[in-house]
Amino acid sequence: MGRTLNAMAYRLVIESRAKKDLQSLDPMLRKRIAKKLKFFIEHDDPLQFAKRLVNTKDGDFRWRIGNFRIVFDTEEELIKILRVQHRKDVYR
Repeated sequence: MGRTLNAMAYRLVIESRAKKDLQSLDPMLRKRIAKKLKFFIEHDDPLQFAKRLVNTKDGDFRWRIGNFRIVFDTEEELIKILRVQHRKDVYR
């Protein structure tokens, strides 16, 4: 019996502030983050890996990738990456 996949496919949009955050990182770290984001987005429900944030001025959700946090918002099938920062700096 074949597996039924969810018809909703999520797309990532990286906001300009998050692009600046990524550009300031070591290339190996950027590659690791990109690989993990691809892993999240390929699942039927990428939000299953996310944690809802209490203080929503920063964003609605976050993913943890090692010591880094990816803060993002969602709009239907769109995931907007807002920040990519080290855990000690991200919520300041």
